[in-house]
Amino acid sequence: MIVCSCNVLSDDDIRAAVADSDDAVRHAKQVYGCLGCSAECGRCARTIKTIIDEALGPCAKTCGIGCPHSHVAANDEDTEPSEFALAAC
Repeated sequence: MIVCSCNVLSDDDIRAAVADSDDAVRHAKQVYGCLGCSAECGRCARTIKTIIDEALGPCAKTCGIGCPHSHVAANDEDTEPSEFALAAC
């Protein structure tokens, strides 16, 4: 299913970006960076966040010490990073 019509990104594209990233992809900006595009209208951001959370599974809300995604605190997951760095995809 097409999630972002501006960049023609499908839900499979988003799941692949999350799965293939060496770093934890937790925000729409990171997905856009992994896929080599940028947000246009932003209407898809909530849907992308939902797909990211589904792709990360239980880890999305309960990352702890030892988790490969532990560099992002669980309490900070709903806030955008202050400076966007491209995730290594």
